[in-house]
Amino acid sequence: MIIIIGLILGIILGLTLNFQVPNIYSIYITVAILACLDSALGAYKAYLDKKFDDLIFISGFFGNALIAVALTYMGDLLNLPMYLAAVLVFGGRMFTNFAVIRRLLLQKFIKGHKNEKIN
Repeated sequence: MIIIIGLILGIILGLTLNFQVPNIYSIYITVAILACLDSALGAYKAYLDKKFDDLIFISGFFGNALIAVALTYMGDLLNLPMYLAAVLVFGGRMFTNFAVIRRLLLQKFIKGHKNEKIN
């Protein structure tokens, strides 16, 4: 319940506050958000597999974001678009995690319907 309230509050604040990110930081924020979304999908997949560990989630959440931002920063120093490596890796993992989540949810749904028909 707290997560839903936080999400709703975040959406309301994001829509009402006039906060603009400078263009120079937009790539950093984009890559960090992508890394955090990847961690969140991975955590949900682990939850469905009954393997969720909050310490692993928190360390992965911040670790992935820091590595992605550091990679982007090094790319800026070298004048190379190294942020694309993070985008490809995290994007690919997000699609993989989504496929696993979809399969697990469908299996639970189908299993629930089979149990319903038996009873």
